[in-house]
Amino acid sequence: MTDSHTLSASPGWGDLLSGGNLIRSLALSGGVALHAVNLYISTTILPSVVREIGGLDYYAWNTTLFVVASILGAALSAPLLAQAGARGGYLVAALVFVAGTLVCAIANMMEIMLAGRFAQGFGGGILLALAYAMVRRVFAQPLWPRALALLSSMWGIATLLGPAVGGVFAELGLWRGAFLFLVPIAGLVTLAALFVLPPRTGERVQSEPLPLVQLALLTLAVFAASWGGMGANLSSTVAGMVTALVLVGLVIVTERRSRHRLLPAGTFERPAALGSLYAATALLAVTVTCTEIFLPLFLQDLHGRSPLEAGYIAAVMSAGWTAAAIHTSGLKGERRASVVRAGPMLSLASMVVLVVAMPWTSVEGWLALALICAALVIGGVGVGLAYPHLSAMILHVAPQGEEDNAASSIMTVQLCATAFGAAIAGLAVNLAGASGGADGMDTASAARWLFVTVAVAPLLCLFVMNSTSFRHADDA
Repeated sequence: MTDSHTLSASPGWGDLLSGGNLIRSLALSGGVALHAVNLYISTTILPSVVREIGGLDYYAWNTTLFVVASILGAALSAPLLAQAGARGGYLVAALVFVAGTLVCAIANMMEIMLAGRFAQGFGGGILLALAYAMVRRVFAQPLWPRALALLSSMWGIATLLGPAVGGVFAELGLWRGAFLFLVPIAGLVTLAALFVLPPRTGERVQSEPLPLVQLALLTLAVFAASWGGMGANLSSTVAGMVTALVLVGLVIVTERRSRHRLLPAGTFERPAALGSLYAATALLAVTVTCTEIFLPLFLQDLHGRSPLEAGYIAAVMSAGWTAAAIHTSGLKGERRASVVRAGPMLSLASMVVLVVAMPWTSVEGWLALALICAALVIGGVGVGLAYPHLSAMILHVAPQGEEDNAASSIMTVQLCATAFGAAIAGLAVNLAGASGGADGMDTASAARWLFVTVAVAPLLCLFVMNSTSFRHADDA
């Protein structure tokens, strides 16, 4: 179902944000905004949460469990869409999200907080995947890049609202209220979806069975990586990471042989255009995720920023992402190819600057913060230049009959990258910070080695973009 009004000769933002398309855009982007706002609120208040209820060793697990659940929710979105329709799917997702949010608000120990985060992630994963899956259903093909850029821009809205809400509640000592703030937002998103998205049709739609084996292996792989990422000792670190790699290998083998796949057919075949596109999006997602998880902690401990200030500084990376995505979403041909390849170069440069600037506390505070903010903006711009175009390329090269799976898998791959990225970030911080000994974490060392580790992701992305399979996708 697409909007019936005639597109202009050169479809632009006016076509996407007018008539029926405007209402549909608001409904789809609202689900993404809810998930993004929640992420920034949680990131901003987490230092305050840990100070009250403890659980510093499980700091990164707040993101890991949240993302594992989001992966499961995203995988469930396709059959949920088939059986319950878009309206029913949004309602189920919102109810699960609200239940998890209420659990987080009443948590008095980290174990309860993690349970709530899992439920939040499951509901949020469904909302994210449904939004991407509906783009190709409700918008004409020329509008896909701008619609995907709009979904990305919701992270920019979150950079304004999330840190403000989280920071204000944290500074008032009322971090639980930040979670309660999300409940009415979820209600508004659900109400909009019920009014404007198509209902379930009368026919019974046969959906593909869930790839349960792959999901189980992937979940175990994420938990193994997270366990290793805690850096408790050398043996557990090695065992966890090796186990995670073996399980990921089993996921790939199972995907290639199974009739019921997590990703579209041919993703892991050579040369695989889809595989290279998914790999590029995953590596860009890792760059953002690993950077943003520990930023509030580093900014508060190393640079003396308040929770509100740290939240806003950390959020400028997504602001750069949003601005670049909106500004370049209409590019085509060689210009599109140029900005896509420029993306990981800028992200790599930003990590190099952060390696120096984040632990640099011996200079004037304003100089270090200026360098940090500039690096974060540049890194975000790099991701924003490439990510929406990569997503649109995935929709274009998707195998016939698997378009919905390819669309929802964009978020599945991003969430998987986020989960493993969080584990790697936790490992880098725990190992590098352990030099502090009995006096606590050596935060400066942790910051330096985290960004050295993160720099590997955009570097690998450059190699992927120079592969034959990626060039095949770029020509599509």
